[in-house]
Amino acid sequence: MIKAGAGETPADVVIKNVRLLDVVTGAVTHSDIAIVDDRIVGTHGYYSGARLIEGGGRFAVPGFIDTHLHIESSLITPFEFDRCVLPRGTTTVICDPHEIANVLGAEGIRYFLECAERTVMDIRINLSSCVPATEHETSGARLEIDDLLPFRTHPKVIGLAEMMNFPSVLATDPGIIAKLAAFQGWHIDGHAPLLSDLALNGYLAAGIRTDHEATTAKEAREKLAKGMAILIREGSSTKDLDALAEILDENTSSFVALCTDDRNPLDITEEGHLDSSIRRLIAKGRPLHHVYRAASHSAARIFGLKDRGLVAPGWRADIVLLDDLEACSVTDVIAAGRLVRPEAFEARYPVAPVGLASMKAKPVKADDFIAPANPKRNMTPVIGVKAGLIITYRESATLEVSDRGLLPDLAADVIKVSVVERHGKNGNIGRGFVKGFGLKAGAIASSVGHDSHNITVVGVSDADMAVAVNRLITLGGGFCVARDGEVIAELALPLAGLMSLQPFETVAEKLHQLRLAASALGCSLPEPFLLAAFLALPVIPHLKMTDRGLFDVDAFAFVE
Repeated sequence: MIKAGAGETPADVVIKNVRLLDVVTGAVTHSDIAIVDDRIVGTHGYYSGARLIEGGGRFAVPGFIDTHLHIESSLITPFEFDRCVLPRGTTTVICDPHEIANVLGAEGIRYFLECAERTVMDIRINLSSCVPATEHETSGARLEIDDLLPFRTHPKVIGLAEMMNFPSVLATDPGIIAKLAAFQGWHIDGHAPLLSDLALNGYLAAGIRTDHEATTAKEAREKLAKGMAILIREGSSTKDLDALAEILDENTSSFVALCTDDRNPLDITEEGHLDSSIRRLIAKGRPLHHVYRAASHSAARIFGLKDRGLVAPGWRADIVLLDDLEACSVTDVIAAGRLVRPEAFEARYPVAPVGLASMKAKPVKADDFIAPANPKRNMTPVIGVKAGLIITYRESATLEVSDRGLLPDLAADVIKVSVVERHGKNGNIGRGFVKGFGLKAGAIASSVGHDSHNITVVGVSDADMAVAVNRLITLGGGFCVARDGEVIAELALPLAGLMSLQPFETVAEKLHQLRLAASALGCSLPEPFLLAAFLALPVIPHLKMTDRGLFDVDAFAFVE
């Protein structure tokens, strides 16, 4: 490496004639890039090598790093995610496998670590800190500190994943404190929506360093001022880029990174992955090289990945070649010194799927979704949803009562929501009402239900809700749309009820069909299935529905 960098011997690979963007200064320099093995050994000069890649005057930037995501939320396996996303320039992802961990426990983490050892992109793992997320739902598994410690020294592990249960952090819950104590000196990811003032101070005193849940610039700036790195999130169901773009500038770019959290193959196909976030931030007037810095070097620094994030001698050879910097138009990707081509994905040794029998719910019937009236209440509490946000709102409605209990009010856009326990533990069914989906008929159901991944179903008709849920049980998990007693669209997700075994192209087409079917029912949300999946997450304000009932996140207690 030294000899090649000094120009005394040929490099393994040389990318000829590129315009190199320096994400430190913003300078653009005509150069070759010399690579030996997985390391850049020379820039700002002209080199010879055993293999030449013609840059053709294209721009070269560091590989992009997605700093927080759940690959399971892409609905495809880690291998398919690798094939889907790497060609768009994302060379490293930092994954919290807590979706599969909530279903399968340690088996799910082992599956992800085994996949991470074989993918072309570099998948790093933060160990899931909150399985289950709270005690107010039924999960398929439980991970305590003794379950996590055997994985801590795995070379793919960075630290402890998002500490979602912030109320229990502040309450110094012994189980939570044991996990925080064991990872002092390691990276600890945060998750603190709307937390501020002294409560935020207490949370950060535990050594928590990042947050991807800020939804306003004001919230993000307080967290930056208190030492948190802000991860600007733009996923399929949660979209915070527009609200947070203004915080990324010359002063903050070293403390800001980008993430997707969840992004499905249809959105990736139509819009992109981190490449989409980069071009949108630049289009909003954010300083160009600071955007690329946030997407690469800042991300690496924040998460302790000291070998990557710059196109410079001695750094990992993760490089993206672009026709246009402002459009972030990716044309080629070099990952760990290798030019990414289809045959690289074909050479991976397969990993057997797990959790193919995880759907243990018993079949349901229409009567299971009757919501009895509460004689103590004139007004019924209703969960309010808005497109692009997983935070929900407190609504209420006066609903008609019949011999089948409380009825939906379609004129007010109030329909039913239920969560059906699917891990075979107690058969719970939580029942309530939600506003914002726009459905006028039928039902939609999902076995992706953050984070315990019970079955979430929203609908107008009890009978169609039962049809949709029962179809998911038969499929072993997935998404489903039902109308007039029939299934009109579906996507099977048999791997732990979370991921498809099909190619990402097939999943993208199925998602397109599901969107059209939901729209035909009157649904007004662009991502109804992923938004439905977050209705059951009782650590995101304000009202949520679990298999145990309607939950007030602010009071951290069930609503009567």
